[in-house]
Amino acid sequence: MSFNIRYDNANDKANWWEYRKTEVVKLINYYHPDFLGIQEGLQHQVRFIKEHTSNYDYIGVGRDDGKTKGEYSALYYDSSKYMVLKQHTFWLSETPEEISVGWDASMERICTYGLFKNRHTGEVIYVFNTHFDHIGPKAQEESAKLILKTIEQLGITREKLIVMGDLNSTPDSAAIQTFKTALDDGQESAMSPFYGPLGTFNNFDPMATLENRIDYIFTKNATILNYRHVDDRRSNGLCVSDHLPVFAELR
Repeated sequence: MSFNIRYDNANDKANWWEYRKTEVVKLINYYHPDFLGIQEGLQHQVRFIKEHTSNYDYIGVGRDDGKTKGEYSALYYDSSKYMVLKQHTFWLSETPEEISVGWDASMERICTYGLFKNRHTGEVIYVFNTHFDHIGPKAQEESAKLILKTIEQLGITREKLIVMGDLNSTPDSAAIQTFKTALDDGQESAMSPFYGPLGTFNNFDPMATLENRIDYIFTKNATILNYRHVDDRRSNGLCVSDHLPVFAELR
């Protein structure tokens, strides 16, 4: 599952994190994905999710200082089923190993990935979670190229892998088309028909017609059984976040 949880912003009023947080973790606990990539989580939000969900641990750092400051692209995993063999965070920029802003981006952006081993079967899988810039089209395209380059440099093009996140890019954009040169779009490759609204960004409007698809799960060397955009609501009818979670089941 990829899920932009929206950062803690009191100006969101009725949609403020404090009012939504119990229903965010309720949704996560209900679907309980083996891997959950969140975007926009501040440290206290990342901790809250860990403390109020079952069996999850996470990897990731804050993008502002490489430690705890700023938004995370945290990657949670079910620790009863998986162990971490490797983890790393890099910046989406020309200098990925340094805290930096890339190309025409408006701010620091990161990608966190891990190599996970299934405790029961011994199978391994790489999972990447990221959040692309919302302003710079060049940064979006170059970020996609950088992630593909990282996969090449790691020598894992034949391994099972997932790349997911809020890519702030529509399906016809250069960034998404770049990913599709090397990865499978989960929505297109799923064995079962796609389920849910076409778009993933609702801007906290429960009446919105959801056509703006900017959140994705891509895979390589894996079979996707089903793929959905989760349009669940809070008990008061408002949106759980300003993005829909994207949920995929893999064989």
